[in-house]
Amino acid sequence: MMPILISSDHGGFSLKEKLISFLNKKGIKVKDLGPFNGDRCDYPKFAYALADKISKGKFKRGILICKSGIGNSIVANRLPGVRAALSSNVKIAKLSRMHNDSNVLVLGSIFVRPDLAKKITMAWLNTDFVGGRHKRRLTQIREIEKKIRSRR
Repeated sequence: MMPILISSDHGGFSLKEKLISFLNKKGIKVKDLGPFNGDRCDYPKFAYALADKISKGKFKRGILICKSGIGNSIVANRLPGVRAALSSNVKIAKLSRMHNDSNVLVLGSIFVRPDLAKKITMAWLNTDFVGGRHKRRLTQIREIEKKIRSRR
């Protein structure tokens, strides 16, 4: 299995470290893109670094963590092919995979405590995209991305 990426800002650092340890114990390989300490930092550069690797197809999935999850979601979803889903419960995480084939899980550390984050992450990792009518919608999203790129 290809490693999953993980990154945060200072607000998500503690939760990131706990998730890395949890995933490693489960035998899931994780590539940590930082930060590597809890010092104050800016989320856009970390969210972009992760989303860029997903967008370019270098990795299939990633996890972003900041305080609310909103900033990371905004940054990640600006890149073509990235479908970042801010998830605060297991059902949202599962639906983001089943219906939207999300490839980036976004967590807000002030809304999701470590035990819940572990459940959300495992549900997200273990849920498959169902295809069908949802595949047609993803094709529409890709077409929108092409139109946006052609304007530049």
